[in-house]
Amino acid sequence: MLTRNTDYSAVKEDLAHQAPEAIAGMFGRVAPRYDLMNRVMGGGLDLYWRRCLVQAVAKQQPARVLDLATGSGDVLLALGRHRAYTETAIGADFCLPMLREAQAKKVVNLLAADGLCLPFADGTFDAVTISWGLRNFSDRLAGLREMRRVLRPGGRVYVLEFSHPPSWLAPLYFWHMRHLMPKYAQFITPERGAYEYLGDSIRAFPHQGRLAEMMVEAGFRAAGWTNLTLGITALHVGEV
Repeated sequence: MLTRNTDYSAVKEDLAHQAPEAIAGMFGRVAPRYDLMNRVMGGGLDLYWRRCLVQAVAKQQPARVLDLATGSGDVLLALGRHRAYTETAIGADFCLPMLREAQAKKVVNLLAADGLCLPFADGTFDAVTISWGLRNFSDRLAGLREMRRVLRPGGRVYVLEFSHPPSWLAPLYFWHMRHLMPKYAQFITPERGAYEYLGDSIRAFPHQGRLAEMMVEAGFRAAGWTNLTLGITALHVGEV
């Protein structure tokens, strides 16, 4: 059990080596209430953050889009509603129960796939989106390289992810995520551990600047970010 005095460098190491099967199993158990949980715990801000992502993609007007860690399909649906692409959008996730939730919403073009080994040829897509999913990769740099591989020259990756608020807010924010959010969550889902994991994984995730550096290391020629809601979430964009 983590405490306020936890060494979060060690937490980062522990989270990075969790078995993908364990992560998929955890999300599978919360899948039926995943959307409700996000809406309640985030106060509806997830709708705003997702809209920022979709609007950024729409400005690019890509022909083919891959949505990684597509989960219950909300990003795919939003991309379609906003006509953010001109040809097709495909959603991929390694958690079958989450994909079934997406199917129940009539989301199409879904694929069970591992983000570290995508079943697509080089340069297949004009844009790759991933929302709140990069944290769960066992090897984030390898995941970014795989996203780079499937993008054509001139393509872009859009990474929407929980991030790090300013130093004056961070202690209160992470205390809330670690100690209060799991208590609220238990009224909606019995899987309290999923929301303990959420807080820990956010705190262990690279800061905005470091993630931009990782994107360049992965082969993107340029990378930047926009903080949303005081940096609680950030939208990173990498260019091929």
